[in-house]
Amino acid sequence: MSFHHLWQLRAEFARRLSAMYGTEVPAYNTLVDVSTQVNQAYLLQHGADAERLGSIDRVTAERHGAIRVGSEREMSQVARIFAAFGMYPVGFYDLRDASKSAVPVVSTAFRPVTADELARNPFRVFTSMLAVEDPRFFDPALQSELKDFFDRRELFGQELLELADRAAAGSGLEEEEAGRLLELATGAFELSAEPVDHDWYRRLEAISAVASDIGGVTSTHINHLTPRVLDIDALYAGMEALGITMIDEIQGPPRWDGPDVLLRQTSFRALGEERLFRYPDGSVRKGELRVRFGEVEARGIALTPAGRDLYDRMVADVDRRLQDDPSQDSQGAARAVWEENLPRTEKELAARGLAYFTFTADKAAAAGLPQGPFTLAELIESGAAVPEPIVYEDFLPRSAAGIFQSNLTDEGSKNESELAADYDMARMSGIIGRPVHDPYELYQRQQDGSVRALADALGIDLLPSTAEAAAAATGAGN
Repeated sequence: MSFHHLWQLRAEFARRLSAMYGTEVPAYNTLVDVSTQVNQAYLLQHGADAERLGSIDRVTAERHGAIRVGSEREMSQVARIFAAFGMYPVGFYDLRDASKSAVPVVSTAFRPVTADELARNPFRVFTSMLAVEDPRFFDPALQSELKDFFDRRELFGQELLELADRAAAGSGLEEEEAGRLLELATGAFELSAEPVDHDWYRRLEAISAVASDIGGVTSTHINHLTPRVLDIDALYAGMEALGITMIDEIQGPPRWDGPDVLLRQTSFRALGEERLFRYPDGSVRKGELRVRFGEVEARGIALTPAGRDLYDRMVADVDRRLQDDPSQDSQGAARAVWEENLPRTEKELAARGLAYFTFTADKAAAAGLPQGPFTLAELIESGAAVPEPIVYEDFLPRSAAGIFQSNLTDEGSKNESELAADYDMARMSGIIGRPVHDPYELYQRQQDGSVRALADALGIDLLPSTAEAAAAATGAGN
């Protein structure tokens, strides 16, 4: 019998979920087909530069999924399942105030955490948990009802959880158990045919369609699967040309002539799906729900904390400009802000410490340098250190909430007179039962390893960056 390693299980899990979701939401297959066509055209047009942010094989196969759970118990259980596929919690996302609509969830993303594992298969699942304790959305009586409902609900069977624990502990499974794990895990995220309690669902929907999608049914399901595309603007136009209605605009950074950073996302609008509803008189009748959609993404370079601070200031500037002149095109306004503030080259991004890179040594350029030591910025500017971008593997709360909002039937309701319940990364770590990784630390670790290898290759000493020197001084002062 063959042994299936975690990355092999992960790749097959992603493939099975994709096949299942394509059966449930046929428009997803169209999205994948158009994404593949766009990627092939982009490769032909741009040659080797097309693969600067990932090989075409990786990009074409890449997916992220999204699911929603209702309780801390369910979140801890789903973390055990994802660990069986080498996927661990990274980042904390609070969507509750990230858009004008009521989106009462907090989230993390389960994904591989090393460059090698990401290269083998980068499957990620953005996982949201209903913030039941937040009184702005749920009054005490409804909080109690929701907690009782989730206590009774069983999303993941004991056999699945035990197999997942064995896979995680043993770094994989033998063939027979691997097949069973994949069967049970895929089935756990399949859309249920069980009738939906009509009045309970609509009661939650009045607060938020996201709340009803999580707490109004007895199961969970894939909310969307997301292929990666190299030209998201061409994808958007291609889908519209096929008569598929897209959300109003692409979320995230604008299209511009400089480096692509972070993440751009869009989706087709949620489609009506026939479901059965159970009414108070016991009758079961057909109805329609609109909760699932097809999302697509274009990934850019990961930003450092300094780069992210600049990004957030630029987003705020765009908001101010649109508020001052609502007639402006939002993408045009954003592009103007980007051109005024963001470096136009990867080299400058790297030298200013605004984004994460690995580095290769150009010994010919290094030969002309005076005696060291040098800062990394000096090596970059001299050409001795050649930056290669590190791909952003994570998510943007505002973009995620924006897509959720674009696919909601209405804005829902939120009682702003109440104080928000406290959720943060530390609490999410406690819920999951293992530390939630800080994405900045993961990117920094990858860059630091490359910088050490660069110094060794060039045979030079490196001075600490300004940020490192400041941190060291602060530490000494303590």
